[in-house]
Amino acid sequence: MAADLTRRRWVAPTNEPFWVRALLVLIGVVFMALFLVMPLVAVFSEAFRQGFEGFVKALQQPDAQSAIRLTLLVAAIAVPLNVIFGIAASWAIAKFEFKGKAFLITLIDLPFSVSPVISGLVYVLLFGSGSILGPWLKANGVEILFAVPGIVLATIFVTFPFVARELIPLMQDQGSGDEEAALSLGASGWQTFFRVTLPNIKWGLLYGVLLCNARAMGEFGAVAVVSGKIRGQTTTMPLQVEMFYNEYQGTAAFALASLLALLALVTLVLKTALEWRFGDELAATGRGH
Repeated sequence: MAADLTRRRWVAPTNEPFWVRALLVLIGVVFMALFLVMPLVAVFSEAFRQGFEGFVKALQQPDAQSAIRLTLLVAAIAVPLNVIFGIAASWAIAKFEFKGKAFLITLIDLPFSVSPVISGLVYVLLFGSGSILGPWLKANGVEILFAVPGIVLATIFVTFPFVARELIPLMQDQGSGDEEAALSLGASGWQTFFRVTLPNIKWGLLYGVLLCNARAMGEFGAVAVVSGKIRGQTTTMPLQVEMFYNEYQGTAAFALASLLALLALVTLVLKTALEWRFGDELAATGRGH
């Protein structure tokens, strides 16, 4: 019987004619070529229009260097804070029952439903000169808007769901059996977290960090509102790309844009690798995601 099953001819899961399947594949390929491949090719071709030396010279401009440094600084602050929040929120939601749990989940999803520009305006209303806090901040020399703190706050707001949203379903599927077993054997809370919980969520955590970092470095709307676009001080890479392009510095604009495009490509590759590794680990442990 096993031999009969082995020799059984493979049957397609659908009954559509060949031309229908070919047409669907062609539509998918054309769509990818028009909206993904061609824009990427255009970005890199324009970035290197004046050769590699022109590309390097464009990136060595003081404004470009300042934008790169600020972008890296903001990501270096926002991503770790979102990791701490994401782990804490997912731990509370997945491991405990409490009033307001559904409301907390809704708050975590809020940045997905609110325009980044609106979130930036919220910070203007909170910390602007006409707000309640504005006069006190000005009197004490505290700068939030049109400075690095405002950019960091706006970036944290638009990116904080990414880590939590990756960990919550994973930790819910895993349950609390492993932690309860560790505690029953005498492990402390921190030992249980670092030796049991963290290893169980490591691939989901890396996946969330990857997406969070990509969004933090590429955010435009919220940062544009709170930064003031002060040249050389509060312009991140996306903002500087716009400024270069508006000033007809095409090579500089596309050089910076190519760095962001490269980040997107690296994120895509790592995302695929983590999905492959993460999926294999879940299958091996018998847990679905």
